[in-house]
Amino acid sequence: MSADVNSGLSQTKANARPIVMTGEVSATNTSPIAQIKQDFGTQDLSLLTLFISPIADFESVIAEARRHYPDTDVVGCTTAGEISASGYDENKIIAIGFPATGFATTSLLIEDIHQLNPQALNDRVALERVRLLELNRDMPNGFALLVVDGLSLAEDALTTVISPALRDMPLFGGSAGDGTNFQETLVSLNGQVAVNAAVLTLVRSVYRTHVFSLDHLVPTEQQMVVTEADPARRIVKSINAELAAPEYARIVGKDPAQLDRFTFASHPVVVRIGGAHHVRAIQQVNEDGELVFFSAIDEGMVLTTATPQNMVEHLSRKLAELSDRGPPAHIIGCDCILRRIEAEQTQMTRDLSEILSTHNVTGFSTYGEQIGPLHVNHTMSGVAIYDSDEPH
Repeated sequence: MSADVNSGLSQTKANARPIVMTGEVSATNTSPIAQIKQDFGTQDLSLLTLFISPIADFESVIAEARRHYPDTDVVGCTTAGEISASGYDENKIIAIGFPATGFATTSLLIEDIHQLNPQALNDRVALERVRLLELNRDMPNGFALLVVDGLSLAEDALTTVISPALRDMPLFGGSAGDGTNFQETLVSLNGQVAVNAAVLTLVRSVYRTHVFSLDHLVPTEQQMVVTEADPARRIVKSINAELAAPEYARIVGKDPAQLDRFTFASHPVVVRIGGAHHVRAIQQVNEDGELVFFSAIDEGMVLTTATPQNMVEHLSRKLAELSDRGPPAHIIGCDCILRRIEAEQTQMTRDLSEILSTHNVTGFSTYGEQIGPLHVNHTMSGVAIYDSDEPH
């Protein structure tokens, strides 16, 4: 095995059949997919997912994947960091292979997501869901994975259209990232690289699966009102009838001149919907003193400040809950970049990495997460895959 490659088979005991196959390669490797394929061997894959560091030549990696896996659906996206076998990681290409013995999949490239025809997309997804089910009656479990251009500002509209067409097939996913650069985020399917696009993958499996979402934030009683906004660009111009950034800084007790990604990670705001809360994470302050958000925002929205729980204790507890009837063979995680930033700020990165590694989590850091009909932030969404066909 190459010195810059690590791979493993997620399985419950030695010599058992693989559930999913995982691998990681340095993003600077000149032939990363050749290394991955060598390690994966001759196993027939239904799906290969690639989470690719922004330092890699994305188009070159995707083209190589197309050459080595011409008969397999290959889904790729750029990242804001990777989750490897050792936990939080950087400058890697993460590969997850789904053997055809246990999974059947179909993937759709959704282009021009700003110009969606909702009914046409809904019908397309519904037809593919039914077709996949009819052809794989022996695979009773399922989920859907959605990766989206993380700078498209269209995730909210997209999940709202897709989710109803999936019926009882739970949806999770992540928005492609670009480190902390916010310049270019890419997705791909079968060699075609796209911006302003998304890839939806429908999965049937013989294995028990469980889609989940978790966050460690507790809402306070401190609120603010969005009094002027540009929803199309996810910009809040004013809060409480004051310029947004200085007013937010005042409320959270920070110097307006010192607002940065660490402030936003440690002082998140949430919106209450029914009995639940959903994070509306701040990406940055623009040159006009306005706040740019990662997800949907609108005038009249009431935002509530939130206090983070201890992320190490929370993640350990939540992942342990997924093992209440036996541990998952593997977990795929879409983890918000703000969680990684908070971990760095609070010096929890090592402890969190150990927890992720212990629970066999691989995936990537995102510019936002999809869960059901919602696009959210500051969460981890994912799927746990079990070496069992019993329902969770």
